[in-house]
Amino acid sequence: MSIYCFANNQIQLIEKAGVPVTDLLVQRGYGIFDFLRVAGDTPLFMEDHLDRFFHSAEKMRLTIPQTREDIKTIVKELIQKNQLAYSGIRMIIAGGDAPDGYTIEHPHLIIIQAPLAEPTLHLPETGIKLATYAYQRQIPDVKTTDYLMAVWLQPWMKEQGADDILYYYNDIVSECPRSNFFLVTKDHTLVTAQQNMLNGITRKNIIQVCEAHSIPFEIRDIQLNELKEAKEAFITSSTKRIIPVHQIDEILLRPNYEDSIARKIYDLLKMME
Repeated sequence: MSIYCFANNQIQLIEKAGVPVTDLLVQRGYGIFDFLRVAGDTPLFMEDHLDRFFHSAEKMRLTIPQTREDIKTIVKELIQKNQLAYSGIRMIIAGGDAPDGYTIEHPHLIIIQAPLAEPTLHLPETGIKLATYAYQRQIPDVKTTDYLMAVWLQPWMKEQGADDILYYYNDIVSECPRSNFFLVTKDHTLVTAQQNMLNGITRKNIIQVCEAHSIPFEIRDIQLNELKEAKEAFITSSTKRIIPVHQIDEILLRPNYEDSIARKIYDLLKMME
């Protein structure tokens, strides 16, 4: 299958695209990105993703050469050209060619579309295990290309028998490397972190769902010791919507029980797409 992408200021076959070895993305890992799902020919929550994309670029002092409308046009052209039933779009701003390997000069846009598995119609029956790790990402409200710690921790994570990592720092829980974290308290209140994490689009949608359907929720710091008293927990992402958690370290939880908050919100999220 031939897949087209946008690179070097043009739409071209992905195997012909490339990034110069002098680019800051290669030399220093300096860049930002955003990722969204595409259902058929419809990019989901495009405006929200563009808001975050431009916020990340501004915070990282990377000037996006295209406008929002330019990017939407490119995405539309790629979707029409690739004809994928279900896919994901990755928008990247690379730091740009830097002969001294250090100075930001000419950031550039890369957009890649790739096949993606469609989320299930129902919340997965089985949950995942998280392993907690003390770490705080740099500039956490920006979606950078720097996943150094998350990749480095993969062997350790597997040794713990875990499926993903849950970061905390100074006993405050923040996020997973690619997901937001939620827990449900004993009194059925949904809680998510308020600082030191990336503001996910699915997280934003869940907050809107809670407001619209009178589901009790709080946005606040989550103390590490609160995990022991949680009634349920789940993580969220643009690709999976909600993934229930059945275990955090040695703490056992109930994933996807009949009246779980996660199951209710999952069904409501589907209606937003």
